[in-house]
Amino acid sequence: MKIVSIKTRIFKEKQNLIDFITSHIKKIPENSILVVTSKIVALSEGRTVKVKNEKEKDALIKAESDFAMRTKYVWLTIKDGMVLASAGVDESNADGKIILLPKDSFKTAGILRQQLLKYYKIKNLGIILSDSRLLPLRAGVVGVALGYAGFSGVRDYRGTKDIFGRVLKFSRTDIADSLATSAVVCMGEGNECQPLCLITDAPVVFKNKINKNELTIDIKEDLYQPLFEKIKKIKLK
Repeated sequence: MKIVSIKTRIFKEKQNLIDFITSHIKKIPENSILVVTSKIVALSEGRTVKVKNEKEKDALIKAESDFAMRTKYVWLTIKDGMVLASAGVDESNADGKIILLPKDSFKTAGILRQQLLKYYKIKNLGIILSDSRLLPLRAGVVGVALGYAGFSGVRDYRGTKDIFGRVLKFSRTDIADSLATSAVVCMGEGNECQPLCLITDAPVVFKNKINKNELTIDIKEDLYQPLFEKIKKIKLK
């Protein structure tokens, strides 16, 4: 698998996203994954807000969330079936504004894919709208696919056998978020100005129609749910 981040000009609010992508990428090989940071997608949609104080910012975060709980540093929120810090609201590289997440990341990924398939005259193309998130008890961010199109986002091993013939009951690989993480490593989180990333030779199954809920699980079935219920009883050294 080859991952190449792409240096670009600074993306301006309400700029045409397709024109921006095609001006910086002259050719996309067949069977590639294009990763686009969600920030420039949100900017293209005009998803920015100016707030006067922390109170207004807190109100905005809660309005953007399905669930919000204040923690020591940020709001712990659930939005679109994912746990994110402060509903993905971001002030970095925002020129004095707050940038929200795209309105509908899966829909936008699908539209981008269709337009770019025609422009580059290819048959198979995956699109990921990426963001960053924190993992429990780990320092630093990893990538997350807010939305994607053109490939299967999960590889399901359930019902298959391991190398010793044992039937696997729970094993699945989160392909979409894994690819987003690999892209985020190359794109960076600071002033790199690399909001686009092209992945080739990725071990994915390309498909025209995806199930956007294939990575979502019921909160009652979540691995960390019992831990969060008892977190007050845990002392970390």
